Amino acid sequence: MAVVVLLGFLLGGCFFTQTYQRGYLLPDGALEQIQLGASQEQVLIVLGTPSTVATVNGEVFYYISQKAQQTSFLPQREVDRRVIAVYFDKNRKVERLANYGIRDGRVFDFISRTTPTGGKELNYVQYILKAIKI
Repeated sequence: MAVVVLLGFLLGGCFFTQTYQRGYLLPDGALEQIQLGASQEQVLIVLGTPSTVATVNGEVFYYISQKAQQTSFLPQREVDRRVIAVYFDKNRKVERLANYGIRDGRVFDFISRTTPTGGKELNYVQYILKAIKI
């Protein structure tokens, strides 16, 4: 009987999956609270301090997160990576929001549901999405 119980514990451990969240954890409903025209201070109150800030062609706050899973003794594998970008105009008001991730191997904006076209901004987001490793 002890052997059966021990074998059950060993086999049960083979299918144990642990999830790891790194970086920014987006609170539920936070993006819906950010309206176009909101101030930078309002964004900081709702979303908190950004992971990084860009100041080329206007100011942008980037909130970066990564989710990985590990099954028992197997190595971790990345299952999701997101970059939330809050774009500001010259008056420091929200001009646009984007929630970038990867879908089908391409950078995808989950808010506008489009694949952005090339340019300086896309290159930076692509760099962030590709550069972060577990």
